[in-house]
Amino acid sequence: MSRQDFDSSSILVQDIMTKAIISVNTQTTVFQVAKMMEQGGIGAVLVKKDGNLSGIVTDRDYATKIMANNLSSDTSVGKIMSSPLITINYDESISAAAERMTSKKIRKLAVTNDGNIIGLITSTDLVTQLAK
Repeated sequence: MSRQDFDSSSILVQDIMTKAIISVNTQTTVFQVAKMMEQGGIGAVLVKKDGNLSGIVTDRDYATKIMANNLSSDTSVGKIMSSPLITINYDESISAAAERMTSKKIRKLAVTNDGNIIGLITSTDLVTQLAK
């Protein structure tokens, strides 16, 4: 698949997104989330505030927010989560997802259907698809 094929692709976000969503509440500690990420082999956890998914904590947050600011391991994820969530609709093209990630300078997008978050799509998902 060439770059041109990727741009004009009919492949949709729903075709390559991850449907398993792991979420925690804002009071969960960064240590607890790090253990979840390690055990699950994942790079992001969604964060619920007042019962709604409203933020994300990524592996990159550990370097840029926790370590760089010398925060303790009992810091709540609510203090370091990226919010609001940047989203994309499940029926948009993967090239639209790539454009949104590039313009927002992020590597993960929450996927929505009728305003509900149903999955995640990552830059790794896009690269994997491009390599096919």
